[in-house]
Amino acid sequence: MGFKVKFVDPGKNYETIKGELDAVYFEVMSKGDLIDREQLKRFEKNLARFVGTKYAVGLNSGYDALHLSLRAAGIGQGDEVIVPAHTFVATCSAVVNAGATPVLVDVGTDFNIDAEKVEKVLTSKTKGIIPVHLSGYMADMVRIMEIADTYKLTVIEDACQSLGSSMIGKKAGAWGLTGCWSFYPFKILGGYGDGGAITTDDPEVALFATRMRYNGEDRETGEYHGHGYTCLLDNIQAAFLDVKLKHLPEWIQRRKKIAEKYFKSLSDLDDLLLPHYNDPRRDHVYQNYTVRAGQGNAFSEFLKEHGIEVLTQFRKPYYKHEALGLRNAGFPETEALSREVCSLPMNAEIEDEHVEYVIECVRKFYKIGKAGAVK
Repeated sequence: MGFKVKFVDPGKNYETIKGELDAVYFEVMSKGDLIDREQLKRFEKNLARFVGTKYAVGLNSGYDALHLSLRAAGIGQGDEVIVPAHTFVATCSAVVNAGATPVLVDVGTDFNIDAEKVEKVLTSKTKGIIPVHLSGYMADMVRIMEIADTYKLTVIEDACQSLGSSMIGKKAGAWGLTGCWSFYPFKILGGYGDGGAITTDDPEVALFATRMRYNGEDRETGEYHGHGYTCLLDNIQAAFLDVKLKHLPEWIQRRKKIAEKYFKSLSDLDDLLLPHYNDPRRDHVYQNYTVRAGQGNAFSEFLKEHGIEVLTQFRKPYYKHEALGLRNAGFPETEALSREVCSLPMNAEIEDEHVEYVIECVRKFYKIGKAGAVK
């Protein structure tokens, strides 16, 4: 169906910075700068500066960032890595494809891994933990780093949904051995196709990823340093992303204003939990504005029927897919939020009138429900 209010609007975003994007397109195309050229190096430098790390390495996807990070850390056969039960499957799949065993931990009410449950699943085989910063809000990295330091665990941050977020002033992707990024078009910094990166302060990790992303080859010497992969960030995508990165701070401020509007207009609805958390140490950038509606599908379907494009991620937890062969140890918080989760439209391009329309429809749903028409 054609939505009146889109979840994201890449076309409209393009129009807002069309001149800048067109300029770098013609720069790349006229020079023939297609693979591993100046634009990629420039973006990597600017991304590292933005996150607060020494290095960034452009890759093909967020999954590649996770996979190469695990391999750079030497994690493989016989090792265990802790991952949250509520996340996109790629977090877990990267562990499996590196040869290690994922150990799932339930999440808290903020959708992120419950740090207080991590120690309960540690074994002599535990070598790492991948906290996921979901929807623009960081996991409790202060506590996670304390645990990691105590038990000598490698921390790899899955920050794919939280570029620009921070805790005690330190940004996501700057805490662990690596920060892993996705530039899938729906992300807060989205490309025009797939893309990803790692950020790190470790020169050896950066060098490993730079070689392995190009089949294990050192492009300077031609020497191969292992059996690598083909997962280099395309130069044209790097050029586009570098333009958009300059605008990201202002786009984040716009997202925060939309989130404030949602909060002021919807916080009185008893059966709708909003993503505003009482922790002044952490800064939410609202990659997604993810609510929890007690009526689950009825709520999200109502909005869709009224022309509002919403996102209902992970309605079926990934560990319940039999083909993945994962152990379901029981994750009550993940089970509950998976039934209730719904992300409202959130992007820097959305018009105020469309935000008002979303609010109107949400309130209409609950008004109808109180009248007995929604069960």
